[in-house]
Amino acid sequence: MANEKIIAKKDEEVKALAASIKEAKLVLLTDYRGINVTDVTELRKTLRQTNSEYKVIKNNITRRALKECGVNELDDALLGPTAVIMSNEDYLEPSKAVYEYTKKNDFYKIKGGIIDGKVMTAEEIITLAKLPSKETLLSMLAGGLLATISKFAVALDQVRIQKEANA
Repeated sequence: MANEKIIAKKDEEVKALAASIKEAKLVLLTDYRGINVTDVTELRKTLRQTNSEYKVIKNNITRRALKECGVNELDDALLGPTAVIMSNEDYLEPSKAVYEYTKKNDFYKIKGGIIDGKVMTAEEIITLAKLPSKETLLSMLAGGLLATISKFAVALDQVRIQKEANA
């Protein structure tokens, strides 16, 4: 029979992970098979710049923590070696960083995750990661508005010129 201290320690790990998952805006589950230490160190460094955390946690502990959070849809993602990436601040930048990393490393795969409390498939996360950043989208919006305003100003000026010519 398992030692009670070991069981208590695992229960603490599950509760701590469940609390982290509840607070996180992003929880990504990834397959890290075939990745060497240098590559993982590079990924961890990139994720730290996005205020994200990269951990390798036993699947059983992750599964129990997800169940404690009411998430049962990710059980299939918890097969084989699984790394957990969490961010409490932003979900887009870490998703982009992991997606870019998967493009460079054929073995590294996104299995699924949770974004703002919603369970997402790997395909949905990849689609989200392909979107431009918030700053880029705001710049595009501002550029579109500025172009419209400029065209409107030119049209008003042409009306003024026509009226002056007819007067």
